[in-house]
Amino acid sequence: MSKRKSSSVNDRSSKRRKRVEEEEEEEEDHVGDVVSDAGIVESITLKNFMCHSLLGPFTFGPNVNFVVGNNGSGKSAVLTALIVSLGGNAHATNRGSSLKGFVKQGESSADVSITLRNIGKDAYKPDVYGSSITVDLKITREGLRTYKLRSKSGQIISTKKEELLSILDNFNIQVNNPVSVLTQEMSKYFLHSKGEGEKYKFFMKATQLEQMKEDFVYIKTTKHITEDKVGQHNECLKELKRKCQEKEECYRSMASLDSLRSKKEELQKQMAWALPVKEKLEVNKRSTNKVEEAEEKYKQIQEKLEGITQQVQDLQPKCAELKVEAQKWNTLVNLNSSFIYSSSPEQEFLMRSIEVNRRNLRTLESSRSNRLRRFGEHMPGLLSAIEDAYKKGQFKQKPRGPLGFLISLKDPELALAVEVCLKGQLQAFTCDNHDDERLLQTLMARAMPNSRRPVIITSQFLPRVHDTRKRAVNHPDYPSVLQALEIEDPVVANCLIDQKGIESILLIKNRTEARRVMQGRNPPKNCNQAFSKDGDQIFTNRNYTADQTRANYLSGDVEEEIRCEEELQEIVSKMASKRAELEEAHTKMVDLKSSYEKADQEYKQHKEHINTIAEEAESVKEDLSKADQDVMKCKHHKKHYDEKRGTHLQGIHALEDELKKKEEELQVRRSCATEISPERLDVRRTARSLDSEINRLEAKINAQQEQQGDPVEVARQYHEALESYKNMAQQMKNLNSFIKSLDNVMTLRLQQAFLSWFCRFLSARCKYYFDSMLSQRGYSGKMKFDHTGETLAISVQPGQGNKADRNDMLSLSGGERSFSTVCFVLSLWAITESPFRCLDEFDVYMDMVNRRISMDMMLKVAAGQRYRQFVFLTPQNMSSLPESSLIRILRLKDPDRSQNNSQRNEEEQ
Repeated sequence: MSKRKSSSVNDRSSKRRKRVEEEEEEEEDHVGDVVSDAGIVESITLKNFMCHSLLGPFTFGPNVNFVVGNNGSGKSAVLTALIVSLGGNAHATNRGSSLKGFVKQGESSADVSITLRNIGKDAYKPDVYGSSITVDLKITREGLRTYKLRSKSGQIISTKKEELLSILDNFNIQVNNPVSVLTQEMSKYFLHSKGEGEKYKFFMKATQLEQMKEDFVYIKTTKHITEDKVGQHNECLKELKRKCQEKEECYRSMASLDSLRSKKEELQKQMAWALPVKEKLEVNKRSTNKVEEAEEKYKQIQEKLEGITQQVQDLQPKCAELKVEAQKWNTLVNLNSSFIYSSSPEQEFLMRSIEVNRRNLRTLESSRSNRLRRFGEHMPGLLSAIEDAYKKGQFKQKPRGPLGFLISLKDPELALAVEVCLKGQLQAFTCDNHDDERLLQTLMARAMPNSRRPVIITSQFLPRVHDTRKRAVNHPDYPSVLQALEIEDPVVANCLIDQKGIESILLIKNRTEARRVMQGRNPPKNCNQAFSKDGDQIFTNRNYTADQTRANYLSGDVEEEIRCEEELQEIVSKMASKRAELEEAHTKMVDLKSSYEKADQEYKQHKEHINTIAEEAESVKEDLSKADQDVMKCKHHKKHYDEKRGTHLQGIHALEDELKKKEEELQVRRSCATEISPERLDVRRTARSLDSEINRLEAKINAQQEQQGDPVEVARQYHEALESYKNMAQQMKNLNSFIKSLDNVMTLRLQQAFLSWFCRFLSARCKYYFDSMLSQRGYSGKMKFDHTGETLAISVQPGQGNKADRNDMLSLSGGERSFSTVCFVLSLWAITESPFRCLDEFDVYMDMVNRRISMDMMLKVAAGQRYRQFVFLTPQNMSSLPESSLIRILRLKDPDRSQNNSQRNEEEQ
């Protein structure tokens, strides 16, 4: 349901209530100038419409217009064009079943132009359209309907049907409403209708109550459907969120895959520059030196490897210890974090609570021996001073107070309810005159200089309690506050009656029962509010919960109150103690968190150190293996040298050739390395170590990529899942907002209550106006509405009051029925809204007497509603009408039966 449709129900209702008030005022005073509402018809022109080539332009007056002409002159065509051009359907005109039937025979299209007034507070977009809006309608032979909406200057503003509907809704124009536009056929149908249900439907449609009812049902249905959709979408939303989280996890893991690829590329660059440095082959006639060098290098590498191994073994226990320490600190941090809230506001609240409880406890302990001390520690001294001044004759009348000390409860269980009801009146004093009041103020200032003084109520003392029988609530099951109190002094009783109206306040112990009694259909007479035993305040339309949980002044069990207060004091003190413990825990948590972060950082550093050493050890192991091979090779060469010393020179030449060959290979490798990484890297690892690491990374990348799939596809699936989740979440937000809007429009209870009240209100006004109209002819009548059975029975008695039984309208003569129908229509006019009203041949069955009376009645109604426009279509010449600036007569020429020439209208004032 659109917001415009739901809001228009409330707008029309508020306008109708306002208009009803204005009508009642204007019916009493008809004097003043004509001020027409926006939306009245200023002019209308017809071309090739029905059987007329040209009708108009007709210029209508702002108040009363009579369209006069013989049959066939075009009266009904004007009314039909008005209905069709302003959005009405063909069936509403009772002149055809489709629009194409309105096109003149032999023509391709029909045109209607209507100008509506657009001034005043209800004007529609006055800055766009100006002071008038012209609606141009074209109907083709095929039955197509097109609109052009023009401004005052003739500019086309819109061609959309929706804009026309907005204009009609703004002006509250209802051409399909039989009361706004009553055609001959609809009038005849009503006159001859036998069914009381049909009359009720006529009433509901005319007053728009039927539309309101349909709107309410539509709102309720739409809300239920939307709530069902929200329930269904909730499950879908959970599933979409789960899928989105899964895809997000895969997408996030792609970052680690990119990191592995980057590391692999870096190793490949190092690999490109991990070339053997130019070997300087020195020809040594004694190869023994080379063997010794290889053995020495092997020994050094062996010692380095042993040192690294020992270092790793030393670091492993420390690393494990640091890991355990970090986990311990992390556990302690998490444990303490769960006990900390913001401290400052709660600490202040606890301290205030402790101080308040201490004061209450001191007051209660002091009241053990003297109940008066409940009202303040200075109260005994103040009453003693009042007594002394009274004995000395300084007071004309002895002041009464505190009022709470001078009353007692019949039912102790109602103590809290009465205390919440009377509030500050319990500590108040009352004086007979202002001289006594000033003296009492002086005594209070002396007795309690630094304390808050009680309120003083000044009112003449009377010897008897007020007679409240006419205005007091008298419930058979529940007492009023006045009935629940024992008050010996009439001055005290009168003061509480005057100040708090205790005779009109009920005490109902159960809060649920109190709400049922006060907020039901028939709340107790003379009762404006009620209190439950828990201190809840219940009105007929709202509730308030009490701030206090027990009675401080009227409770009778002092020891029980002291015990409760001491227990409360102990609880508050414990809370303060726990608060301090929490503060200490919070401080400790900060220290623990710092220790955890330090231990975790140290553990990570040691772990990184071990990884570096282990990686270095791999390289050393490779160097050791190569050195071992070199030693074996050197030993082999030494043996070979010993056996073939003669071939030593040839070996030298071979080594020189090998050096040259390796230099050439070195140049090629440098060229390849430059292509891979233009910047030369300082590589400290061997090519074998790098190659091993690259192979390990490739295996890890392939395994992870095989598990996750294509990165582009993973990213696409993640973004699609995220978009789907966001869209569904937004839909859920919109649906919940829509449900909230429907709730704000009106709840089902308010809808039903409002519609029921409005039905009764309008039906009562309709009866009143119907009786008033009939009485002007000497008739009497009765309208019986049955809103449950949806029927309307109308009976009319033309004779003298009770001399004969009232008759159903079908038993009346044609003239009597027509007059009764006019009375009924006029009564509906008085309670419905529309800027103009059209009535077609209202007097067709009337005699002269009924016609004259009906005419006078309609003119009287029109005079009382000068902001509305009235259009009456009649074959009568209307020569007997009184002269008035409010009345305009439009006379149509008789039809030319021989040819369809253009027709013009004549205007008379």
